[in-house]
Amino acid sequence: MQTFTANEAKTRFGEILDIVQREPIRVTRDDRVVGVMVSVQDYEAMRVFYAERLLSGLRASAEAAAANGLTEEKLA
Repeated sequence: MQTFTANEAKTRFGEILDIVQREPIRVTRDDRVVGVMVSVQDYEAMRVFYAERLLSGLRASAEAAAANGLTEEKLA
């Protein structure tokens, strides 16, 4: 992963847009990472991955609660 300062990212924005189509780019300010730029395809893939992971966890929690006798009536 390439790293650019925030100022470089600003002045070379067009070039960076081309680079992020191939790999993520780390952006730093004052020698610390403040952001990462990724392609829209990578971003959408991450959104789908984390949404599926969240749904899987919620399903597992609901199944465990039901297995232990938790019902809507008890919640109320």
